[in-house]
Amino acid sequence: MHKSNKRPAISGLSNERALDLIGQLVDQALDEGNIDLISYALSIADELEARGLQALDLALLDYFRANAWACRGQQRLGNSATVWDFEQPEVGQQVFLLRRAMNSPGFDAMDAIRRCQILTNLANQLNTLGRFVEARAYWSTALVIDPNFWMARANRGRGLMYYANALYDPGHEAAFALSAYSDLINAVELIAKFPYLGDFQLASVFSRSAEQISNHYDIEAIRHEYKSDDWDMGSVPIERAYRSWCLDNVLFLNPLNDLEASSIAARDVMTLPNFITANGEPPIVVGMFNELKQGFVSARWMLWEGMQVDEPHLSDREVLIYSTFDYSVYGLAIEKVKVAFRMAYSTLDKIAYFLNHYLALGIPEKRVSFRTIWRDKDNGPVRDYFAKSENWPFRGLFWLSKDLFEEDMRDSTEPDSRALADLRNHLEHKYVKVHDMVMPTRSATDPFYDTLAHVISRSDLERRTLRLIQLVRSALIYLSLGMHREEQARGKGKEGLIAPMSLYPLSDKLRY
Repeated sequence: MHKSNKRPAISGLSNERALDLIGQLVDQALDEGNIDLISYALSIADELEARGLQALDLALLDYFRANAWACRGQQRLGNSATVWDFEQPEVGQQVFLLRRAMNSPGFDAMDAIRRCQILTNLANQLNTLGRFVEARAYWSTALVIDPNFWMARANRGRGLMYYANALYDPGHEAAFALSAYSDLINAVELIAKFPYLGDFQLASVFSRSAEQISNHYDIEAIRHEYKSDDWDMGSVPIERAYRSWCLDNVLFLNPLNDLEASSIAARDVMTLPNFITANGEPPIVVGMFNELKQGFVSARWMLWEGMQVDEPHLSDREVLIYSTFDYSVYGLAIEKVKVAFRMAYSTLDKIAYFLNHYLALGIPEKRVSFRTIWRDKDNGPVRDYFAKSENWPFRGLFWLSKDLFEEDMRDSTEPDSRALADLRNHLEHKYVKVHDMVMPTRSATDPFYDTLAHVISRSDLERRTLRLIQLVRSALIYLSLGMHREEQARGKGKEGLIAPMSLYPLSDKLRY
């Protein structure tokens, strides 16, 4: 601890000792709630970075900086009026810094505990913002690194319970409650064995959270009734392989796929929640969501099919195409992956179109997009509806859009975000050349150097399309559950006669 009024300086300290000092100052400031000390720690962090650090040290510095911004956030969020703000600058800074640390070349050189801390803190902040689907993945990744890292397990348990409370399906809610309870109980048991992996005094907090769940749900009954295996995965090998791939990559529109890759989750059951419309109004939003969902699952299938092919398709026979001596590849399989990407990306603007209609935002049709839906003007404040909504899933949608479309976010927080936006722009309006392998850097004097093409390897095209489809899945879940939250808010204090209108599933036999 540094109790002296004189602030310690890093001049004359080695990089290692300077990093230790910054970490100690941030910890002290967190304990004391000392914002001035946080500002000082951040200033000398900038001073240290200016020296030029190795990747490992720079990643660690970003971790300390993120903790400093957490302290700033605690001070601001102490005012309950700001908790539901869509814009959360301190949380955004933490996401930025933790992602930068995670994506640094120095991340893999860190010890396992530090990597788990970075992933867990990142998951916690994403969960705060409403991106609970992505948060669960990072908690789970930390537990792959170290299954005993109970901070990730406990926070995942608490996060799953927040997710459970956002669901409209009571059966899914019960399954999430069971998983959340198990995580919290296991975490408390691990604290007794590995207290040094975090603040062991949190054991009582996690125990109370587990107790609250068991008081509200019959955990033993849920455990007895919930059977996640032995569900139909298809009658032919190709369907079973496809469904297994979707489960493993968490691609089903089914919240249960966020819990596990079991056969119970191998179906796209998520739809819209119950909602109230004016008498005589047709179920327009149901038709809109049907199209969103069908487009998503079709894009998912085309990606999978494009990735499976290992021989030319008959439609490609006797199609005259010239070699350009750079291992570029052509064929139906490549085009399927491209189409899958374009279909998935277009879903985002259609989600904005859905929101404009459902929330009656009144945005002129030609101005509606996933980038513009949130604000009246670029760089202006968030629209009043969203700012006042206290809608956690819609806030998640807002932050997902920031990753893709806001320059300061996509440049540095999600490495694939700029790549996704650039690839989409070239696929729609320009020229993409796909290579069968990663091409070496070629000079402009090379006679076969293509100065116009957006160049990408086949594996990168497939990987980025998969990542995009995962993001679109998250967006559709946030849309559905955000609508559920909105309907709950609209129903408060509402009086009058409500007549049910039942809709029936469309038979698979009629879908071709």
